[in-house]
Amino acid sequence: MSVESVFPQLEPLLPHVQKPIQYVGGELNSIVKNWDDCDVRWVLMYPDAYEVGLPNQGVQILYEVLNEREGVLAERTYSVWPDMEALMRQHGVPQFTVDSHRPVRAFDVLGVSFATELGYTNMLAALDLAGIPLEARDRTDDDPIVMAGGHAAFNPEPIADFIDCAVLGDGEQAVLEITELIRAWKAEGRPGGREELLFRLAKTGGVYVPGFYDVEYLPDGRIGRVVPNRSGVPWRVSKHTVMDLDEWPYPKQPLVPLAETVHERMSVEIFRGCTRGCRFCQAGMITRPVRERSITAIGEMVDKGLKATGFEEVGLLSLSSADHSEIGDITKGLADRYEDDKIGLSLPSTRVDAFNIDLANELTRNGRRSGLTFAPEGGSERIRKVINKMVSEEDLIRTVATAYGNGWRQVKLYFMCGLPTETDEDVLQIADMASRVIQKGREVSGSNDIRCTVSIGGFVPKPHTPFQWAPQLSAEETDARLEKLRDKIRSDKRYGRSIGFRYHDGKPGIVEGLLSRGDRRVGAVIRAVYEDGGRFDGWREYFSYDRWMACADKALTPHGVDVDWYTTRERSYEEVLPWDHLDSGLDKDWLWEDWQDALDETEVEDCRWSPCFDCGVCPQMDTHIQVGPTGRKLLPLTVKKS
Repeated sequence: MSVESVFPQLEPLLPHVQKPIQYVGGELNSIVKNWDDCDVRWVLMYPDAYEVGLPNQGVQILYEVLNEREGVLAERTYSVWPDMEALMRQHGVPQFTVDSHRPVRAFDVLGVSFATELGYTNMLAALDLAGIPLEARDRTDDDPIVMAGGHAAFNPEPIADFIDCAVLGDGEQAVLEITELIRAWKAEGRPGGREELLFRLAKTGGVYVPGFYDVEYLPDGRIGRVVPNRSGVPWRVSKHTVMDLDEWPYPKQPLVPLAETVHERMSVEIFRGCTRGCRFCQAGMITRPVRERSITAIGEMVDKGLKATGFEEVGLLSLSSADHSEIGDITKGLADRYEDDKIGLSLPSTRVDAFNIDLANELTRNGRRSGLTFAPEGGSERIRKVINKMVSEEDLIRTVATAYGNGWRQVKLYFMCGLPTETDEDVLQIADMASRVIQKGREVSGSNDIRCTVSIGGFVPKPHTPFQWAPQLSAEETDARLEKLRDKIRSDKRYGRSIGFRYHDGKPGIVEGLLSRGDRRVGAVIRAVYEDGGRFDGWREYFSYDRWMACADKALTPHGVDVDWYTTRERSYEEVLPWDHLDSGLDKDWLWEDWQDALDETEVEDCRWSPCFDCGVCPQMDTHIQVGPTGRKLLPLTVKKS
């Protein structure tokens, strides 16, 4: 039976909201399939505004993968702004998809992709608008399965009450396997209802169903154990890993937004995973091992993607794109091929030790010469050893000298504040480094028109990293440390005016820390914040630290724990962590040993180019590192002529 579009009810509301175009749909390469021709129906959500959510690669990939499958449809939904939410509630318009404006509650699965924990309240808003009960235990067979994915799903315990299940790791193969399981269950007449469907998903060992696990607590508030509460449910749930990226060349038809978005470009993921071993980096740890996309596959994806979209910039994406074993050949081949079309190339922030002027020149040959971004992360040599960021200050100065000497005038340096064992002196050395950068830039360029922007974020310990046991710096200490740094930069009469200083205060980091390492008791905090009006917590203008602290105090006090217990407290080796039953492939003993190495300021090499360090991923996940070079050349071989 077909599901009607809610657009007739939605359309009269559009003149009364900001940016109404974001709710209209109909983007180039969007897909609308016949409802009645499909027997498994997904709605994919990125829990943020359209302008942030539409460019998200993960959602775009799964959108295409699912829609390519016969009898399956996938549509998209994003968080609506508060002005639209108010009108939708007033006029009874439910959460809808942008593709066909069908109500979200009509679908079989609502898949929510969390890049950050600060999207949790937005998920609750979407569930409520959709008419789906907030808590999984209250849902009926008429409600979709609410499934979490993305990096934050590696510890879904704070939202365990609100989701039916979570999938860890790569989604391409996982969503197809889940689809077939749902299709078979529906074909059998939905035996046992949603409970049976969730049980079938859980039995695979690759889908985590929180409702099938009980958490036992010790008198001091720590977790005693997490145990399955029914037979047939695995004790540990494993992540999914796609091993051959060339077999999954998605998105083939990238979406072209109607409204302005945060990234106006066509993006290609050139490899997945990272083994640099930065101890603070959850993304690098949970996406191991490294899997490179071949140079020929990259060339073909760029060619097809540009033809399908008309974009004028190509983003070569990964956690450390300049580390691709053939990055030089890739950038030169693409710059050669699209020279007449003026197609620009871009990389995310570049590692200091992976940058060279040939690479930079290829990236800017067909586009504008914008600023360069480097991420030393730590201000002192000592703290960079702690975090295993093996970059010396001399490396940085040599690199920026090369950039300034070849025509660049703007460099951005990214650091973190609050790293384990950090002192005021470690942070104040950021000012010294920035001054040296300006000094060297003036020297090699012969010009005083040189800029360096220092951008600082607060460090948040994350699950499945060596720092998962580390205490977090309090908001007050973070702010005090950054104030000292700001004063030191401003007091520099020679170089201070050439140094920009951007930083976030410590308060959002504390909330993120509560959510990233929280357990199921934190769910009550999230719900209380949502019910008090919390939305868009990743946006400065909507975030309220006082609201979060007040709700946390009320929800956590009965359990004998508080925000500091989750954030600024150091954990011991013996403590059961909320995510220990979720297997990222990393051996917990290895993570602990790396934590001890951090405290000893011991660096560890990249295992791509050195012997294995036994992190556990390859044998436990039956995977292996995939690196080039392939020896092949970028295809097509001929340079495109207009």
